[in-house]
Amino acid sequence: MTSDSPVAPPESMPEITVQRLFEDRCETLQLEILTSDIGLERRVLDSDLSSPGLALAGYTERFTSERIQVFGETEIAYLEGLAPEARRDRINGIFRFGVPAVFVTKALSVPDEVLEVAAECSIPILRSSLSTREFYRRIKPYLDAILAPRTNLHGSLADVYGVGLLFVGESGVGKSECVLDLVERGHRLVADDHVIVSRRGPDILLGQGHQLQAHHMEIRGLGIIDIRTLFGIHATRQQKRIEVIVRLERWDEDTAYTRTGLDSTEVDVLGIQVPQVTIPLNPGKNITVISEVVAMDHLLKYAGIDSAGAFNERLKEAMRPVHEYFEQDYE
Repeated sequence: MTSDSPVAPPESMPEITVQRLFEDRCETLQLEILTSDIGLERRVLDSDLSSPGLALAGYTERFTSERIQVFGETEIAYLEGLAPEARRDRINGIFRFGVPAVFVTKALSVPDEVLEVAAECSIPILRSSLSTREFYRRIKPYLDAILAPRTNLHGSLADVYGVGLLFVGESGVGKSECVLDLVERGHRLVADDHVIVSRRGPDILLGQGHQLQAHHMEIRGLGIIDIRTLFGIHATRQQKRIEVIVRLERWDEDTAYTRTGLDSTEVDVLGIQVPQVTIPLNPGKNITVISEVVAMDHLLKYAGIDSAGAFNERLKEAMRPVHEYFEQDYE
């Protein structure tokens, strides 16, 4: 198994402001702002959230200040049990780190000292009427999606038999034409030319097109075409997991191409290793059918069936008697 260099370098980590978070999820999270317009321009970089816990008790050595802080019933009850000066001191010990924002759940009342220190430190405080558990359940998928590491790749992404095939190669090699033929055969276009790739979790890459592109394709000699209008809404999809990279390249007699499939190649995209198949192009080759076979072969491997490996084992088993014969030939 070999590993190539990354298809494209990752972009800088995405970020959002507290203002945008509030605008996007105000109704879903049932939010209200308790600190007027203070600190709404603060940036959120981490999709994880934390409850201050030990930090409220004064232990801040391992405090994750880059995360949004969530104050539930336990945190508010603890603060209300402190004297005003102690309450101010504990809150200042947290807010001085410059946390992005604080969310208070269950529509709980917030002590005046907390709001005062928040104003002094320009920390926005927002309140949700949701329970702490429900608040986490609703906000986490949003943050995971919008703050996922992402990059832009030049290629065409198609859903072939449920497998996401990303076609890459030099400009003009025929990526769009190949995907167009796949669409005509009943498969689905996800994105053409410009593919936005985001990492979700430890091993998932999701690809989608730019919203302004809207499933249009550029076919050289023909121009821009609208796949959804020509073939119907069933011929497109908004996003798809990228599972195999299909590299198209012009035939080169000096290049050694795999003929058995035993030597697999992987490409690093945003830290995830993606299988890559290189297909040399020469006149008469039916690249569309080959692409369908690539997808079906991936499904077989996912089910635990390695055709090339199984054939190799049968071949070695058939050759074993001959090998043993020559091992015993002492003449």
